[in-house]
This record gives sequence, structure tokens and C-alpha cells, in this order.
Amino acid sequence: MFRFLTAGESHGKSLVVIVEGMPSGVELSVEDISDELARRRLGFGRGPRMRFEKDQVSILSGVRFGRTLGSPIAVEIANTEWPKWQEEMSVGRGKSSKELTQPRPGHADLAGMQKYGFSDARDILERASARETAARVAAGAIAKKLVSSIGIEILSHVISIGSVGLDRDLGDLSIKPKIEDLKAIDASQVRCFDADLEKSMIAEIKAAAKAGDSLGGSVEVIAYGVPVGLGSHVHYDRKLDGLLAQAFMSIQAVKAVEIGMGASLGYMRGSAAHDEIHWKAKTKAYERPTVRAGGIEGGISTGGPITAIVTMKPLATLNRPSIKTVDTVTKESKFSFKERTDVVAVPALGVVSETMMAVVLAATATEKFGGDSLHEFVTNFKNYKKNLNSAPSSVDAIFGKIQK
Repeated sequence: MFRFLTAGESHGKSLVVIVEGMPSGVELSVEDISDELARRRLGFGRGPRMRFEKDQVSILSGVRFGRTLGSPIAVEIANTEWPKWQEEMSVGRGKSSKELTQPRPGHADLAGMQKYGFSDARDILERASARETAARVAAGAIAKKLVSSIGIEILSHVISIGSVGLDRDLGDLSIKPKIEDLKAIDASQVRCFDADLEKSMIAEIKAAAKAGDSLGGSVEVIAYGVPVGLGSHVHYDRKLDGLLAQAFMSIQAVKAVEIGMGASLGYMRGSAAHDEIHWKAKTKAYERPTVRAGGIEGGISTGGPITAIVTMKPLATLNRPSIKTVDTVTKESKFSFKERTDVVAVPALGVVSETMMAVVLAATATEKFGGDSLHEFVTNFKNYKKNLNSAPSSVDAIFGKIQK
């Protein structure tokens, strides 16, 4: 089954990701990964680090002559600023020239220091940093290559930054951006599909930047072409919406995840909250004209687009520190320390959320269809899809033939 692990610190020599469960025969290049990483650096309100640190990608294993081998894939993302940090982040014996003892409220600093017994917040913040998401995006680029082979395409767009948000029915499928709109979304300074809203978001970011403050917001992630039957109703840890919620919640600074219309459904009556089921004779398939449930019912994909809303809090590091904390050595009241930071990272959140969507869909698809090679994986998928709507009780029909 498809899965990944990451290693590395924010200012360390490099980040590393190992991807397991990728079938053989999938075309994969350094450019495929680099292109996705470049999208992660997009967005008005990002800090200077996005300009300084270019992602130097190397594929270390699992690929030969541009095709996956079926063995684990290792990818390294080098830190171009490493020369400035190699003394402070040395793996050899030594001591920090300046310990960070004024932990930031809202970050992992203090809780991590207490949990692991450190006196220097850098021992925690380096791994807790959102820089780790670069390794995730590399894994997501690989996952996207796999799921695209069975017709799954994923996009994201920003629906709110700070107090500026999209006022639309998120259950209405007809107004959602499509895959062909992704270039236009990425071309937006805030990765927003609404030009008027984009202007208001930029104004909101400028105001926060002037105040030395930070902003959070929300993105919508949409997966098109997802077949019916991924995930399962039989156990808590196999439900597709549960897997997606955990994956999205694992992203740094994310505090809320909604599948489909999410919390809004709690304010509606049942007669208006659910997606009607229609039979489309032309394609001989069931269809839901709305996506209020986000394309998942009972923990199983329904065959329609899967949608989720992912919300992140404002970044914990402020350009003008104004949040009180406690110095862990003197116990005096202080302002938290400052690291180089962004005003807002919501545009990047969308790209990282695409990553986690792709990884979960790759994992559930490889579990569902199996196959050590791309050919076997795709063939199994096609056979499944061919027989999907042939009869409402196909298991009973097959069992009856066996009995005879």
C-alpha cells in the first residue's frame, strides 16, 4: 500500500522522503517533483525565505531510466542555505551559540521542550516547522502520478484569508473550479479563483503585514475522477473521510477539516442536506448532482468529486512580536522570539493539502486494486469499473453461479 515517511530539519542539510508502495512502470522525473515544489512557494504574503531557498531535488533510488522500479523511492531536497546553518545545526558535538528560551504561543516550542527534555526551542522548532511540507509535496507529486493513471486529478483554491471569505454554496458542483482552471488559480497572487475576492484578500494581507501580524484562512481541495468504492464502512481506520481528516489535520497549523459542506450541514434540515441519487441512462451510472457530503458516504467514495475544506490558524511567528510568553530559564514574562516568517501561508496550504489528498487516494486505490506494476494496477481498475454497475447484487449473482 502507498505510504511515505519524511526526515529532516528546517535548517538542516536537506529533507528526505521515502515513498513505498509505488508500482513499477510509472514515468517519474525530477521535473515532476520540482514543478510541484515550485507551486508550494506561490502566494502573496510569503516571506523572503521562499526566494532564498530554492528546492534542489535529487531522486536517490527507486527510479531507473525515468520509470519507477516498484522498490522504495528516496528523494532528497537540499537546503541551499545550509552553509549559513551548518555550525548551528551540526550533527557533531557542540553547543548552540544562542539558545532560544522564549517559546512562541501557538507553536510546538514549549510543549515539545517539556516532552523531550530540551532547554533550547530550536531542538523542537526545526522539525515542527512547515518546511517539512516540502518533503510531503515531493511525496504528493509521486502520488499524483499514480492516481492520474486511473483518471484522478486534484486541485485546490483559497476560499478565505483572515476575515475575507467566499460567500457561496460549497455544495453546488456547477460553480466549483475544474482541473482546467488550475493554471488560472496558480496564476492568482493568492491562489483564489475569484478575481474580486483576490483583491480583498491582498488588501487584508497588506494590512496585517503593516501591523507586523499574521493571518490564517481556508482552502478547498477537490479530487475529480475518483471511482466509487475507495475506503470502507467496516472499520474506523478504513473510512475514507476519517483517513482524509487525519491526513489534513497532520499539516502544520491546520486546526479544522470539513468534508463537503462540513459544519454547515449541522444547520440544515435533512431534506436539504443530502445529495440526491439519480440514474443516468446514457452513461449507465448513478449520479449525485451536488457534493454536500463531499463525495463520501459511510466512509466510501461515491464516484463523484471528493471535496474538503482545510483551515489553518494564523502563523505563530510574528514579524512584530506582541504575544507574551515566559522565558524558560528566568521565568520572566517576555515577548516570544522571532524567526523569519510569512504573513500568510494559506496559498501554500492548498498545495500541501493536494499532497495529502493524493497520498490518501493513492493508498486506498492501491489497497483496492492492487498490482505490482502500473499495467496490473490499471487493468484491475478497468475490470472493476467495467462491472461496477452491471447489477445491483453482483456478489449474489456470482455466488449463485458458483453454487450451480
